[in-house]
Amino acid sequence: MRILVIGGTWFLGKYVAEGALARGWSVTTFNRGRSGRDVEGVETAHGDRTVREDMQTLAQLGPWDAVIDTSSSDFSPRTVLLAATALRRAARRWVHISTVSVYQDWPHQPLADESPLLDCPPDADETYGYTGEEGSPTKYGFQKAGGERAVTEAFGDAAVFLRPGVILGPEEYVGRLPWWLARAKRGGRILAPAPGEQRIQPVDVRDVSAFALDQVASSTSGGYNITHPDGVTFEHFINTCLTVTGGAGRPVWTAPDVLNDHDVKQWTELPLWRTYAGVWKVDSSRAVAAGLRCRPIAETIRDTWDWLAANGRPVDHPRWAEHGIAPEKEAKILASL
Repeated sequence: MRILVIGGTWFLGKYVAEGALARGWSVTTFNRGRSGRDVEGVETAHGDRTVREDMQTLAQLGPWDAVIDTSSSDFSPRTVLLAATALRRAARRWVHISTVSVYQDWPHQPLADESPLLDCPPDADETYGYTGEEGSPTKYGFQKAGGERAVTEAFGDAAVFLRPGVILGPEEYVGRLPWWLARAKRGGRILAPAPGEQRIQPVDVRDVSAFALDQVASSTSGGYNITHPDGVTFEHFINTCLTVTGGAGRPVWTAPDVLNDHDVKQWTELPLWRTYAGVWKVDSSRAVAAGLRCRPIAETIRDTWDWLAANGRPVDHPRWAEHGIAPEKEAKILASL
């Protein structure tokens, strides 16, 4: 196999490139060369996906069996359309990393692969969409839905869309799991969102990568929800963080209304906590039937801690600073309970 990875230098893109090489495939990566390092053994091409001439030059390096686009998150549908149009004669398939945010009902209702998507034109610019009063839908979701339509317009039934919820694992740049690990290591009374039996469905970056690579050789098309089919309870998640870090902490399970009364920001100040009914009820059975295999989340937690303990550092990203409650605020809430 010969594939093109758009991105390919950090987190998911890096794992995709490394995984493809491990399968004996030929890999070209395309990125701006500004963050992360090119994986040893790939053919590198540097350029800007927003520049038509750069994409036309890239197309001349083909053909490829597939494109795997891991870096569309920060780009408008129009930019995705530019890339897909430029590369449609240079690649047989397109595997697109999307998100569950493309669904109309996320995170309010349980989701299946057939759930309706947000409506966004394939040539929309970065201004299209809006974020609702309760934080849903999001402008980000509209933009990603438009990106899917852009790829479909160019590749039709040769396009595959992977829609993860939350991706965790070594080299995570958002900071969700690293924050919980650092908090567990610090110990003491830990503000924890009740109920502890709430199940969450994050997936390991390495499992997403493996499934994306499997789709290169597949003949399927359409969307796949990528969420952990078994999940883990929040209690087990935090207790595992305590175990792997050796932290002498004790979770203080606190009701959602109490957390809301103290203006604790869902999703960020207590990462992975959100009260909408459908956040962690995303059906991934179609992906499982197609070969998605998810390792136990405890393994993801342990391996991420091993990476951090070995001085692991992700690429710098502004989202890292958004995650985690300030110690002073946490202490004030705990003292009031």
